[in-house]
Amino acid sequence: MDMNHVMQTIAIWALPVLFAITLHEAAHGFIAKQLGDPTAKMLGRLTANPFKHIDPVGTVAVPVGLLILTALTPMPPFIFGWAKPVPVNTRNLRHPRRDMAIVAAAGPLANLLMAIFWAVMVKLGFMLHGTLDWVAIPLILMGTAGIAINILLMVLNLLPVPPLDGGRVVSGVLPRRVGRHYDRLEPFGLVIVLILLFTGLLTAILWPFYHFFVNLLNTVFALPLG
Repeated sequence: MDMNHVMQTIAIWALPVLFAITLHEAAHGFIAKQLGDPTAKMLGRLTANPFKHIDPVGTVAVPVGLLILTALTPMPPFIFGWAKPVPVNTRNLRHPRRDMAIVAAAGPLANLLMAIFWAVMVKLGFMLHGTLDWVAIPLILMGTAGIAINILLMVLNLLPVPPLDGGRVVSGVLPRRVGRHYDRLEPFGLVIVLILLFTGLLTAILWPFYHFFVNLLNTVFALPLG
């Protein structure tokens, strides 16, 4: 095991992964507050402090394990994770079904905004390359990782499978009776995602959307990334 390579991989990905996961959850709470539910604020979850959102398994163990696997194999990075869900009391929302869909959409939108932020960091890194390499190289490496993890989390969470964000968005826009039937899929959501993962269908579904958004950022910011 090349421990230097493992530690370098973790160092590059640690901050982008940590903030991609935790700010995703904070965004849910922030929008819920704007729509009438102060639960997340009362619990101290409206913060960029990642330690308020960390789940030991989803924010630490799973991403670190995947980073080590990535560092030790030629496989392309496939890093994901989750934070402690931000509680939302739908009874406090002004229009519960519609507002819950908006709250759900806030997480993937936060990931898109973070991907844009990291694209700017990559652009800055290339502008500094050759003059301030000690700043430029970390910006490029971490920025590239930040784009990857945020776009991946965005498209994954937009899958229309409850309890993923995309499932909650679909439920919120469906007619009430149809939405209630759709919500009954929630206990089976994780099983559905795992089946898609192990059959290879998840990659087939996500990768075209992933590459579309990554290539879009590369084009918009004129980044020389593959």
